[in-house]
Amino acid sequence: MARLTKAQREWRPGMPKKRRSTKVMFASTVLLLEAFVMFFATLVVFGLRRGEFPPSVILGVGLALSAVMVVACAFLTRPWGMGLGWILQLVLILTGIFEPAMFLVGALFAAAWWYGIRTGIRLDREAGERAREQAEWEAAHPDQAAGPGEQQQSP
Repeated sequence: MARLTKAQREWRPGMPKKRRSTKVMFASTVLLLEAFVMFFATLVVFGLRRGEFPPSVILGVGLALSAVMVVACAFLTRPWGMGLGWILQLVLILTGIFEPAMFLVGALFAAAWWYGIRTGIRLDREAGERAREQAEWEAAHPDQAAGPGEQQQSP
């Protein structure tokens, strides 16, 4: 038998679908892109600086950072998740110590992170206001509001 998620177990007919956060979606996108960049930056440092650092250290640290960025996406809904994301932005910038181009790349990703968070918060707020206004309108006009799967009747 297939295992159901908590949301699937708690679902009942007529329940409204929980809206996903645009802020979390934008943040996850940036973190996943950073994970790819970290992977390729690891390969660059491995190719260019193999004599300066042990290859196992380069690959271990780089691949671990890439994996942490992917795993961090799962924690963005937690209160401390966005803080972890900011720490990872700083870590990405500081990888410029090993490959100077990463100072610029990290700064650009930090700007994308900041913009995505700021814009996601605004869009989530606007969507919440629209949902609240829609619910108020439906409560005030029950005869005109169409429920899920229903079609409005024209007079």
